[in-house]
Amino acid sequence: MKKGNNFKFYFFIIFFVAAIFLFFWQRFHWPEATVSLKEQNLQVLVADSIYRQQKGLGDRDSLEPYDGMIFPFAILSKHTFVMREMRFPIDIVWFKKGEVVDYAPNVAIEPGKKEGEYIEYKPRIDADMVLELPAGWAQANELKIGDKMTLVE
Repeated sequence: MKKGNNFKFYFFIIFFVAAIFLFFWQRFHWPEATVSLKEQNLQVLVADSIYRQQKGLGDRDSLEPYDGMIFPFAILSKHTFVMREMRFPIDIVWFKKGEVVDYAPNVAIEPGKKEGEYIEYKPRIDADMVLELPAGWAQANELKIGDKMTLVE
């Protein structure tokens, strides 16, 4: 092979390997954050891509070692959630600009259901962020509409 062809070949191989690495990195490495709600610091996973938002907590046995998962959205909307492939119940909390606007406590799992058969959970008003917490957290911490959440780190 000529020098120019060698460069193109090696460049293609490096590009291909990097693309595969990034593809798997996105699926297995989730960003983390700490948020404060009801005077508690919560360690959460961040569902910051369409893939992560679709996957959510599905196929996990628990939230451990995290306290929740947060879903930031670029637009205000009535973001709908379902219990797709969930193995444990959760509380779903919707926020608008860091303020609780609605929540669904103790949302049960729905084993054996197929896409289109799941119960849809959505807020009464538009929201820009959703936080999933262990079932019972909202009641145990007396969560109410208007409570504020802040980003710690």
